[in-house]
Amino acid sequence: MRHPDPVTLLPIGEFAARGILFDLDGTLVDSAPDLIGACNRMLKALGASSVDPARARGWIGNGARRLVEQVLAGGFSDTDPAELMDQAYPLFEQFYQEDLCRDSVLYPGAQETLARLHQAGKPLACVTNKPAVFARPLLEGLGVTRYFDPIIGGGDLPCKKPDPLPLQHVADQWALAPTDCVLVGDSISDFRAARACGMPVILVNYGYSQGLDLAELGADAVIDSFAQVTEIIQLSEE
Repeated sequence: MRHPDPVTLLPIGEFAARGILFDLDGTLVDSAPDLIGACNRMLKALGASSVDPARARGWIGNGARRLVEQVLAGGFSDTDPAELMDQAYPLFEQFYQEDLCRDSVLYPGAQETLARLHQAGKPLACVTNKPAVFARPLLEGLGVTRYFDPIIGGGDLPCKKPDPLPLQHVADQWALAPTDCVLVGDSISDFRAARACGMPVILVNYGYSQGLDLAELGADAVIDSFAQVTEIIQLSEE
């Protein structure tokens, strides 16, 4: 089923969300240039050829370890995959930590939208599968850490998205029901986590969807601009 552009499935102002949770990579931040750059530096250190950036973009969205696994797949047939990962992942971590905010940028409208939501008194959280050792410095480098409390990175809790635990953890911290919150994300993992938690979910269609047609998943809304978040979510009580 196709939807008109912009792909908004709910009327303007439909969500009276009391708290808003955001995914990081592909939702708030286009981090692909630095993630892929670190992968290619890792491959060079291992004596392998670089990966095509356009192809590697499709592998982003399931966490850093899964990205590295996919980058390595098929290029080292004579090496045990577990041993290769033990060698490669520390290199990726080193290179990414050195340049995690070199070319990564907030998506258009993100800074202004976060500021507007914050000014309206909405509690905001960042919930990502990206390891916290990367997520927090990236948010700091982009100047938006102050908007989020809490920031939940991959590994901070026993389970990551698509498990609902991180979303429920944030709702509990805010003393809100999941139905009083909304998750803004870009992937099927975000969708599944929200549905399992009973939380409304808005998906952006410009992120790392890994080729999926997000409009067909059944999200509460699919939007093509971060700024549309404030068109859908009520900023004040009626």
